[in-house]
Amino acid sequence: MIDWNPLVITFKLALITTLLLLLISVPLAYWLAYTRSKIKPFAETLVSMPLVLPPTVIGFYMLLAFSPSNAFGTWLDEWLGLRLVFSFEGLVLGSMIYSLPFMVHPIQAGFSNLSPSLKHASFIMGKSRFKTLIRVLLPNIKPSILTGVILAFAHTIGEFGVVLMIGGNLAGKTKVASIAIYDEVESMNYATANTYSLVLFAITFVILLFVFLVNGGYFSKFKSND
Repeated sequence: MIDWNPLVITFKLALITTLLLLLISVPLAYWLAYTRSKIKPFAETLVSMPLVLPPTVIGFYMLLAFSPSNAFGTWLDEWLGLRLVFSFEGLVLGSMIYSLPFMVHPIQAGFSNLSPSLKHASFIMGKSRFKTLIRVLLPNIKPSILTGVILAFAHTIGEFGVVLMIGGNLAGKTKVASIAIYDEVESMNYATANTYSLVLFAITFVILLFVFLVNGGYFSKFKSND
């Protein structure tokens, strides 16, 4: 009988990671879109690094940084009660770093493509930067936000290298679906591996299809034809 825990852990991880990334990515993308700071290229490079780095590299350095045998890892454990290695919390942190560009880039592009007159008009009307962001800019980049949310969620579902390095393979705790598939293939349990794979394939397909339909205006066209 198939163990559904890896799938539950996977989608729990993807949901938490996506929500936390959304909170971080909106202000970060706003700053990247509008800043003229000289450090912008370095910030954009750091954000984009997970796109080109092998996941195992990110996972390896996280493993070193947060290991209890490391001074920083010991400090986190003793003073904050955080043990990020081989824990679900560590999976969340690793997933956030690895999926960060998939959330930031679409939102940044959305801000950059907005007409500057929107922001200027809001300032002229006496709106603060925060109110302008919440009431003017964000409502006008809903497709970009949706794209970032879905891409980050789907990307987190498919992670392997980072979650294996930082979380290990602890059943019921850090064993996500991608690792479960690998284990089943190693054990030549192809039927179980196929079940896990089909579930992930079907869900990610539906998620991405929804994004393309929404951003392509399919639903609005369908309603207008009615």
